[in-house]
Amino acid sequence: MAKMKAVCIHSFGGPEVLKVESVDIPEPKDDEVLIKVHAASVNPVDYKIRAGQYPPVKEQQLPKVLGRDVAGTIERCGRAVRNFSEGDAVYAMLGTGSGGYAEYATVKADACSRKPERLDYSSAAAIPLAGLTAWQGLFDEGNLVAGQRVLIHGGAGGVGHLAIQFAKAKGATVCTTVSGQDVGFVRTLGADEVIDYKSERFEDKLHDVDLVFDLVAGDTQERSWAVLKDGGTMISTLAKPSEIKAREHHARATNYIAHPDGGELAEIGRLIDEGKVRPCVVASYTLEHAAEAQQRLEREHPHGKVVLEVS
Repeated sequence: MAKMKAVCIHSFGGPEVLKVESVDIPEPKDDEVLIKVHAASVNPVDYKIRAGQYPPVKEQQLPKVLGRDVAGTIERCGRAVRNFSEGDAVYAMLGTGSGGYAEYATVKADACSRKPERLDYSSAAAIPLAGLTAWQGLFDEGNLVAGQRVLIHGGAGGVGHLAIQFAKAKGATVCTTVSGQDVGFVRTLGADEVIDYKSERFEDKLHDVDLVFDLVAGDTQERSWAVLKDGGTMISTLAKPSEIKAREHHARATNYIAHPDGGELAEIGRLIDEGKVRPCVVASYTLEHAAEAQQRLEREHPHGKVVLEVS
């Protein structure tokens, strides 16, 4: 069977458990495509899986190739695939099977979208997981519409910097919390009100927010009730907000996990090609340096995204 290079883990642990190995190229099912990966994104979920801190991935599921999103070209289509052809440039959020830290990956065709023409493969790879997390949190879960005020906690991160741009493109007023060094960065993305969480308390500056989009959790989430308008919405990618507080504020409050969606990626791609959204890639690494890429993301929490150049 044909082989490929991939980054695998055989046990949970620190960055040292990441191993570059020769493994079988996956076979696409009837409704899947095989993608020749040009670039893959590095996300917090990757190092959480590696460390054994992501409950859906159990030790008995190892060995595992990490990586949840890719950009590349279609190498082969499953028998039932009609909307793509070999050679198409695509980007996609992967399911729980095939991993993106590899030369090839399989994914359901309906999870793919054509790569935005404005972006090279590295920039396109930065979009799928972070972009769908932001999109689904703001619009599918948060029901954000033009004219509303949204508070995005962690606006400089991989998800947050895209969420700011999506919300602005929708016509919302965007407030965000970041560290002082990232204030200028998020202003360039269109943030209307920026709070340095290290020197200011957002609850002293904001009120009557329609939607709190929480990418931080903990004390930040708890304090956010003070700025949410009565009947507002609180959505978190992490901890579920208090049901008791939600009832007190007549609010809708929940957490969620993003899922692959090729249609939504196509909508995001249109915004990118219209010049309304741009991903920020702060660092690129090779597959052989995937451990360093994860360490940088885990230790520094840089603004924007970290990617792996594959081919």
